[in-house]
Amino acid sequence: MLFALAPAAQADPVGDLLAPPRDPAAYLPTPLGDSWFDPPAGFETRSPGAVLNSRSVAVLPGTTSTQLLFRSTDSKYNPIAAATTVIVPDAPWTGGGPRPVVAYNEATDSLGNACAPSYTLPRGTNKEIDRVGDLLGRGYAVVVTDYQGPRQAYSAGIVSGHTVLDGLRASRTAGVSPDAPIGITGYSGGAIASGWAAQLAPGYAPELNIVGVAFGGPPTDYNILQRSLNGGIGSGLFAAATTGLAREYPELLDSTNDTGRRIALLQKDQCVDVLSYSGLLLLDQRNFSTSPDVFQEPLTRAIVEENRMGRNKPEAPIYIYQGLQDFLIPKEGAEAVQDQWCAMGASVHLELVPGDHAAAEGNGRPGAFAWLDERLAGLPTGGCERVVR
Repeated sequence: MLFALAPAAQADPVGDLLAPPRDPAAYLPTPLGDSWFDPPAGFETRSPGAVLNSRSVAVLPGTTSTQLLFRSTDSKYNPIAAATTVIVPDAPWTGGGPRPVVAYNEATDSLGNACAPSYTLPRGTNKEIDRVGDLLGRGYAVVVTDYQGPRQAYSAGIVSGHTVLDGLRASRTAGVSPDAPIGITGYSGGAIASGWAAQLAPGYAPELNIVGVAFGGPPTDYNILQRSLNGGIGSGLFAAATTGLAREYPELLDSTNDTGRRIALLQKDQCVDVLSYSGLLLLDQRNFSTSPDVFQEPLTRAIVEENRMGRNKPEAPIYIYQGLQDFLIPKEGAEAVQDQWCAMGASVHLELVPGDHAAAEGNGRPGAFAWLDERLAGLPTGGCERVVR
């Protein structure tokens, strides 16, 4: 089941809350009113990664930045248009070979269009600009993609992987060499995009020269998050993730009751964080369904399984870092993905670092970036190991 890329006009928001609409388009993010994001007629016939629109933007001093609208593919392998921001240092690359490029996937963790990197980067409001600056300071080109796609499908793995890979394809028109070594990185929500890009790349974009993928705090499996987030302090984040997933799979709304639909309407433009205010309500998604236990419904189980990281082998070497005391995104998810990928013959290093979800990002990122430096410099790595710090 498909629905429009733009939400239906909502002329009566109060009335919609009183009698929630059945049209899935009502639960999509409010458009920004920027026609630049509107793909041209017939874009569906273009190849994934084809550039549909471009414009120059200012992000950081000493860089040249270009935003690209490109053709990509959603979770059901239908064509969509997505955006990316390509940031290239003005200083020449002094290393050997072409300038490396890093796909930096921020933890967008949001449902609104005004939360996406293409909106926040030019306005100086991006919450992870220091990480982008760190990578630029190493001389790398950085590609920051709106990986949640045009529906802002937060937590949906397949569309996130597709858009990251197609954003890299599109970046070749904005100063990135087609032969450049590619690194991919991100934390938390950004780890969803990074891990899915890694495991989809061999089949979806085998031509990309991905030499290493480093990510941390990965939400890998909804079955785990149901236990760690749903009904607890992280329930606002889980509710937002559920809304985001339903944007790619609108059939999930068929079993959502009016209370659940109201929450989706209230959250639809929200920029969320790990301790989203709605988490204080200790929301339980089972109370927002017409099913006695929505988590056990065959449709739910099938979609959850489809979006479970670890099902496909990545060809590029992987570095995962994970907080030992992370109660929101427990370490069993990262451990399971390492086990699954290693059983397929992939190279996966898992670094278990001190800290909860927030602290582990700072504790683990320096090691991950150093590992990525080595891969981008052409140093070899291989095998599987698990290290506790």
